[in-house]
Amino acid sequence: MTRFGYTLMTEQSGPRELVRYAVAAEQAGFDFLVSSDHYSPWLAEQGHAPHAWTMLGAVAQATERIPFMTYVTCPTLRYHPAVVAQQAATLQILADGRFTLGLGSGESLNEHVVGAGWPGLDERQDRLEEAIGIIRDLFSGNTVSRHGNWYRVDAAKLWDVPREPVPIAVAVSGDRSVRRFADLADEMITTDPDADLVRAWHGARVAGSGAPTTRVTGQLPISWDTDRDKAIARAHEQFRWFAGGWDVNSNLPTPAAFAAATQFVRPQDVADTIACGPDLDAVVAAVRPYQDAGFTDLALVQIGDEQQDRFLAEAAGPLLAKLRAADGDS
Repeated sequence: MTRFGYTLMTEQSGPRELVRYAVAAEQAGFDFLVSSDHYSPWLAEQGHAPHAWTMLGAVAQATERIPFMTYVTCPTLRYHPAVVAQQAATLQILADGRFTLGLGSGESLNEHVVGAGWPGLDERQDRLEEAIGIIRDLFSGNTVSRHGNWYRVDAAKLWDVPREPVPIAVAVSGDRSVRRFADLADEMITTDPDADLVRAWHGARVAGSGAPTTRVTGQLPISWDTDRDKAIARAHEQFRWFAGGWDVNSNLPTPAAFAAATQFVRPQDVADTIACGPDLDAVVAAVRPYQDAGFTDLALVQIGDEQQDRFLAEAAGPLLAKLRAADGDS
């Protein structure tokens, strides 16, 4: 059975609101939460970018049962991997074992801000692989000293190690990254409903660790509103960046660059790719390709801060019922 999650979209909401939405999502019956970890919104119209780790500490205390994960943190430029390990261990303690550390190779939008430049894909993946090794070593509670190609760690030790190990999920986008990270991670994150990629992940895990079954998590934007025209306008205003795809989006450095890159995206173009309006069956249909591809977890993104309260109060319950009914019939 598929688990359905709710996205804490740091690019479109402030920290107090995000904590409130997390509580409401748990009460509405979502199975898990994911949180973006950005320094900047994709587009200026979104208007927010609070610190995800601070916000998630509050979420850990405000919620009771719901699991949550970073979707995703880049542990290579803006954060040193030793700092990510400490953040994740502390958050796992506060969450009583409900936290999963989602990692990825990052986007220029968030990582260039520390003035270290924006490396090419090969270097980004080299850095990520080395960072994962450091994080796992520190999770052991041992004192760690390493002098790698990209990072130095000098007698680092986590003094507060959670009883529940922190699972690590890694974002992948193609066969090369699958081969590289399948045996380093506990779970897979990816953007497109690509059954071949999911099969490749499972095959790589069998060939490596011998563990074929892991969670596969994706994300799906929707724009629910009782007025479809308003839903389309909101999705176009705040989510037209989505049309660029990962190869483009990972390399654009600022909201102004995203605005320029998407200036010719029309509202109808967005409506053709994102379920907009009151039709919950359209969301169920949009989810189906991910289920067919073998995703175990799918997090929904409700577009627009101004619509979150109504979505969670009015639409989330009926939508989850429809999604679970359709999942049971498949």
